[in-house]
Amino acid sequence: MTDDASAESESDKSLIRSGREFEQTFRVDASEAGAFLISLGEQLERGETLTLETDEWELPFAFGEPVELEIDFDGVNDPELEIELSLPGRTDETAPEVR
Repeated sequence: MTDDASAESESDKSLIRSGREFEQTFRVDASEAGAFLISLGEQLERGETLTLETDEWELPFAFGEPVELEIDFDGVNDPELEIELSLPGRTDETAPEVR
């Protein structure tokens, strides 16, 4: 792929930003999910922003603290383990002055 084609494909991505709702579900094998979680964890450790992307879209997100981690185990009938991570958004706004 040439640099022009790469730049063109980058500009064709939808940018998902504040003021919009977005949801997409992926069904992947365990090793691919593990690689995703490792990459996500590395971004969380590095700073206060992360970016998720596919060939079709890009979602940059500035997160704050505290991060909520929920673990839900249902061992009845078909056992299922659900792990949910909630990241609060962070704004760059500053508080008004008090005079």
